[in-house]
Amino acid sequence: MIASTPQPPYYAVIFTSIRTEGDNGYSETAERMLELAKQQPGFLGVESARNDIGITVSYWKDIESINAWKENAEHRIAIEKGKTEWYKSYKVRIAKIERDYAF
Repeated sequence: MIASTPQPPYYAVIFTSIRTEGDNGYSETAERMLELAKQQPGFLGVESARNDIGITVSYWKDIESINAWKENAEHRIAIEKGKTEWYKSYKVRIAKIERDYAF
């Protein structure tokens, strides 16, 4: 589903990843992180797709909201587990959305 976002400006966190083999609790944690992110002040929506690489784009009101999410205790644990178990590699990009349009 395409996220419903407000009028710009707002921010996007683009998380691109390559997974390791096996689940090792990944699916449960991913669900929990989505549930938790939705409860964070400033969260606007999310879109995600996975094939050979995964791309998840979360949308946020401002940089402060993004920083608060990054420092969330449960999220910090998931980040560390991602580095040691779930991802071969990943990259995070943060972008300011200045214009959007839809069909």
